[in-house]
Amino acid sequence: MGDLRAGLVAANVRIFAGALLMRTADGYLTPGATATGAIGAGRANIAADNRGGAASAIGVDWRKGDFRFENSAATDLITIANIGKLCFIVDDCTVAKTDDSASRASAGVVEDVDGIGVWVRMDEALTRALA
Repeated sequence: MGDLRAGLVAANVRIFAGALLMRTADGYLTPGATATGAIGAGRANIAADNRGGAASAIGVDWRKGDFRFENSAATDLITIANIGKLCFIVDDCTVAKTDDSASRASAGVVEDVDGIGVWVRMDEALTRALA
């Protein structure tokens, strides 16, 4: 199966190519957002526009693996001290150090931090095991 995947898109969402994806509690893919009951899945390879559509009306190609996303700010800024720890989804391009009082879903494991952003290991099974 490798790292390339295809999955069904949640109802009424638009996914941009390169977006952080999360899987909802009912199993559909949606762009990253501050939400509970979901888990980081990977990164969208292509765009998918299901605005106005029912869940599973369309699919999206995506990958699991290591991807760089934007770092949060202030007290949620991820540093090298967070390498190996879970990080949390803020939106479809940003991750944070905390779950903001249980209001954010787990994105994945911090692999590295650089001047551009945070490298996150996106793997649902690993993230579920650590969450």
